[in-house]
Amino acid sequence: MPEQAGGPAASTAGASRREELLRIAADLFATKGFRNTTVRDIADAAGILSGSLYHHFDSKESMVDELMRTFQAELFAAYDDILASPDDARSKFERAVRLSFETIERRGAEVAIFQNEAATLGQLERFGYLAERNRQSRDVWVSLLTEGVETGALRADLDITLTYRFIRDTVWVAVRWYRPGGPHTTTEVADQYLTILLDGIAKDHDHA
Repeated sequence: MPEQAGGPAASTAGASRREELLRIAADLFATKGFRNTTVRDIADAAGILSGSLYHHFDSKESMVDELMRTFQAELFAAYDDILASPDDARSKFERAVRLSFETIERRGAEVAIFQNEAATLGQLERFGYLAERNRQSRDVWVSLLTEGVETGALRADLDITLTYRFIRDTVWVAVRWYRPGGPHTTTEVADQYLTILLDGIAKDHDHA
């Protein structure tokens, strides 16, 4: 028997269309910028009229809000799993770095939006949580680095604040150049970054 209007099939189709519109909006926000992207731009890219977009979202602010909340909820749940795991400090650190690159691959548009737009969006009251998420991110990395130093997995003379800033500014900025399907997988990129972070780039010399 065919599905009745408004039944499960219609709900699934509506949810699928909603996700499609969010993906289109995410790509536009990431490439054109949030302020420079209009509702009409999103509708045109989706092949619909602007009015039709309002059946799913009341504004582009609602769209970017949902994108940021979903992306960050997923990311910080993964961070929590790492912090709560029984792994040793070095393994936790390595997992966090790999998670960053995996997130860039899966959620590249959202990462780019956060990197490029957090300060601008943060001026709007509804996006006040972005600053809190930024603080939480800092706490995650500082915690990982501190545990590494305290357990001897990392150097005792490490400046944790500077190291955190270095990681933040080198790992996440990869979203500007990394493209899925390019010459390197995220695993290969993460491997190289971890080698640089943990082993350095200078050649060992035998002074004996």
